[in-house]
Amino acid sequence: MTKKIKHVLGISGGKDSSALALYVKETRLELEIEYFFTDTGYELPETNDFVDQLEEKLGYIHRLNDRSLNNMEGRGDKTFSHLLKEHGNYLPSQRDRWCTIQMKLKPFEQWVDAFIADGYEIKNYVGIRADEPNRTGFMVIEKPIESIFPFREDGIVRSDIENILQRNGLELPAYYEWRSRSGCTFCFYQQKIEWLKLKEKHPSLFEEAKTFEKGKDNNVVGETFYWMGQGQPLSTLEDPEVQQRIIENHEKKVDRFKKKRRRNALLDNSEGFCEFNDLDEIYDEAEGGGACVTCYK
Repeated sequence: MTKKIKHVLGISGGKDSSALALYVKETRLELEIEYFFTDTGYELPETNDFVDQLEEKLGYIHRLNDRSLNNMEGRGDKTFSHLLKEHGNYLPSQRDRWCTIQMKLKPFEQWVDAFIADGYEIKNYVGIRADEPNRTGFMVIEKPIESIFPFREDGIVRSDIENILQRNGLELPAYYEWRSRSGCTFCFYQQKIEWLKLKEKHPSLFEEAKTFEKGKDNNVVGETFYWMGQGQPLSTLEDPEVQQRIIENHEKKVDRFKKKRRRNALLDNSEGFCEFNDLDEIYDEAEGGGACVTCYK
């Protein structure tokens, strides 16, 4: 009896997953891929615009939210505010990434459940590259789902990603002009300079992020936690002196990074330098800064 296999590929709105979708369409012509985008409802406008552009190239992309689960019940009224209340008003953090589980993985799980119930095995294509040997595409779902890594199989590295996008008529997503990753507008992995840019580019979304912060009025026992860390509410970014310190610190890091590139003969080329595409290196962090692959890739 022939196995029933469903091939699925998730798009985060990031450059790698987007390039992977285009690359698999080019190189695995025999596969019928179901593309999906797990819309949390808190995506950047630039991310949604880019996913629309991708859909023109790829064909239909499933939006996994309460409006597009093929008559299945989605998150319903479980907005981030609702989920935050369920978690005792404790914001997600690097120690407890409940946002990824609740807003990304669970909708995906619900979507593939229908395929699994119909006897399908799931092959999930993940945008981890050949130059990321320590990444695993970790998934906490206990389901018959196999992760496939075409970039790793074919030796595709970071420098190839933009070329894949460009030969398909796309450039990097517009948010790279001011931010290093896709994902929710209030992602706690952002650097302070990115929070400032969010305030500048999308002030209403910045204000929304402020409303989610846990303060003394939430009546929660324990330490107060904010998106930027303990004792650092987003309201501090209203202070012009704080803004200036963040900008000056960022500019120093960028200058140091550029000098480091020039000293390295292999990277002695400033063409194509994209400040926010290189932000993790600028801040001496591993690519992604520890963020969840399913969110930012």
